[in-house]
Amino acid sequence: MTRETGSREGLDERVVLVAAGLADLAVEAVGSGLGIVRGLLRRSDAAEVAADAERDLEARGRLVLDRYASPPPAHLEVLARHAIARRAGDGG
Repeated sequence: MTRETGSREGLDERVVLVAAGLADLAVEAVGSGLGIVRGLLRRSDAAEVAADAERDLEARGRLVLDRYASPPPAHLEVLARHAIARRAGDGG
């Protein structure tokens, strides 16, 4: 029974260490992101950079919606259409 408790404590410790590592990574990412934003705000062409970023985000959003909004046609349906077109092309 002591052995099970010890392994449980070891698991708890590992979970805490992983969570702390992820938190540190997130804080570092946010900090570097803020540094990039500060650098962009100091630029004289910040309005142009913001407009470009907005256009890029709109294009990316359009691509995502096109990718996920409408499902692709069923594979067998596509094959059937090709077969019908081929038969019509052969004259029969």
